[in-house]
Order: sequence, then structure tokens, then C-alpha cells
Amino acid sequence: MLRFTIPARRAAVALLGASLLFASSASAMAQAPASTTPVPREDDWWTKRHEASVERAKKGDVDLLFLGDSITQGWNDNETWREHYEPRKAANFGFSGDRTQHVLWRLQNGEIDGINPRGIVLMIGTNNAGADSAADIAAGITQIVSLLRERLPESNILLLAVFPRGEQPNPTREKLDAVNAQIAKLDDGGKVHYLDIGSSFLEDDGTISKEVMPDFLHLSAEGYKRWAKAIEPAVQHLLGE
Repeated sequence: MLRFTIPARRAAVALLGASLLFASSASAMAQAPASTTPVPREDDWWTKRHEASVERAKKGDVDLLFLGDSITQGWNDNETWREHYEPRKAANFGFSGDRTQHVLWRLQNGEIDGINPRGIVLMIGTNNAGADSAADIAAGITQIVSLLRERLPESNILLLAVFPRGEQPNPTREKLDAVNAQIAKLDDGGKVHYLDIGSSFLEDDGTISKEVMPDFLHLSAEGYKRWAKAIEPAVQHLLGE
């Protein structure tokens, strides 16, 4: 039987406590979903786009910020963007293929430093659908909104429901519907406003037309016109117009 002196016993207890704390912290980290863990991507184009976005932020003078994935990036410089958003000093920080974890990393690494937009349009989550549960996707989006509120407390956020995808109703749409039901609760009636414009892209029978989404995911020029029309009243509110 081992016998400890009092100092040795105290040291043993302290060591045990530290070990348990470390194990608890490691367990918590292991349990954190990928959707909430900020991480960059290794693609060269992605790194260059991030660097360009950081440089754009450094210049300031951004009144309206769009955040998201390829669907947001697809605004590019099309006619609808030039008509509705260029005059409003808008910036497009949409990155093709991004998931919630990538947006989190970008926001933590310079993309919102130096700007204080009056409005932010956020739509993210569809690229998480293959790997993450609805709850984990919603958790990632929630973390993004929390970070934006912390870093840009004066900005009004328009949180869009994740758009429907697939020609016909399908399990992925159902998962995204579950995500949307959860993130709708982030609407606080003040700085965060939730809006579901998914019906703008659907036909009466619930299908998606190639005229709106050629691959049943990414928008056509017609799709972007519908997007702009659907959010215009909300954007006017965000910007105090």
C-alpha cells in the first residue's frame, strides 16, 4: 500500500485535477463539430481571394457586405449587382465551396477588420449538407452570427435561409429545411433579421427550373434577379433607406 506525506498527497491531488481538466478540455474539443471549428482551405485561388478580401476591407467604405459561398460569389459583377448594389458600396465576400467553418476562419483573419457596414447579407450552409447534421450546420451558422455581432455590433444582419437545391424535393432539401427552422430563431427583432426567400426559386409544384438554377444549385442571371427582388425591402431596412 502506498503512503503519501501531506505535501506529496496534495501534489498528487493537484496532478490528478490537472489531468482531469486536460482530459475534459480535450474531450470538449473532440466533440466540437467541424462546422463550428474555424479552418482555412489550402486552394491557391482561395488564399488569393481571401487576401484580396482583406485588402478590400482595409480600404473601408463598405456599406453592404455579402457573405457566403459560391452562390454569393456568383453575383460577381453581373447586371443585377451593378444596378442594385454597386451604388450602395457593396462588397462580395462569397467563396465557392465554403462551409461555415471556412467563413468563421475568414472573419477571424482580417476580412471584417477596418469596415463597419450598415448591412450584412449572410447565406451559408449548403456545402455542409453532405457531411454535417442539420443541428451542426445550424450551430456553425449561429457561431458566424455571434461573431459578427461581437465584432460588428452596429451592423444589421440579414440572415437568409439556406436556398433549396435539387430539381425535385429531396432529403437534402429536408435537411436544409431543418437547418432553416433552427436559424430562424436567431432573429432578435433588432440587429439580426431572418428571411426565407426559398420560394422565389421554386415553381408552383415545388420543382426548380433550369432557367433559375441551371444545375439545380447555382443561380442563373434570372435567379439573381429574383434574389435581389426578394430581399430589396429588407436591404432598404438594413441600410435605413
